[in-house]
Amino acid sequence: MGASPDTVKRLVGLGFEVVVETGAGTLSRIPDADYAAVGAVIGKAGDAAKADVVLKVRRPSEAEVKGYKPGAAVLATMDPYGNEAGVAAMAKAGVTAFAMEFMPRITRAQVMDVLSSQANLAGYQAVIDGAAEYDRALPMMMTAAGTVPAAKVFIMGVGVAGLQAIATARRMGAIVTATDVRPAVKEQVASLGAKFLAVEDEEFKAAETAGGYAKEMSKEYQAKQAALTAEHIAKQDIV
Repeated sequence: MGASPDTVKRLVGLGFEVVVETGAGTLSRIPDADYAAVGAVIGKAGDAAKADVVLKVRRPSEAEVKGYKPGAAVLATMDPYGNEAGVAAMAKAGVTAFAMEFMPRITRAQVMDVLSSQANLAGYQAVIDGAAEYDRALPMMMTAAGTVPAAKVFIMGVGVAGLQAIATARRMGAIVTATDVRPAVKEQVASLGAKFLAVEDEEFKAAETAGGYAKEMSKEYQAKQAALTAEHIAKQDIV
């Protein structure tokens, strides 16, 4: 859903007339009544044709954007790369599109950082889904009939999603290891109670950009890391 009841309440308070599509909040467990209670009108998708501002979760389809008012501001996760036709359709429709995932990673914009918030949820959900597929207990279980060993979980990539996955798997009682090419995350992994795994050579020590992102590693390093990772994965329950 492109807006929560709290957000809608603020917009109404600022003098905007807000129309929420019927059932738009259902998958987020927000009923239409919650939007109506804060002053929104419950309408249909076609009402977007009269809107000056359109809030969506994903980029509008080519069919949808044809019905928008020229000059309307459209805010959504636009996912433009590899979807040039969809971006061109928005340009042709004459709307002003804001890609929320391109919000600059600065302090003032933190509350609008859709990437970090969604990655956080993705890391949590990945472990929950993995545990369901595993179909056995994650923590060590000591019973009168014997001991069930703790599941071994391996997290590949220790960004926002990876850190949340480590924390979630640890809370559920798994033995957790994690890998990343950035040396700075080794301490973060350890602080969450997991063990770090990587080929820690000279190239590894310089494998981070000034902005804190991972650099692309040499083919030689990739081969060494792949061999180490393959050997480790063979002993894991969930990756």
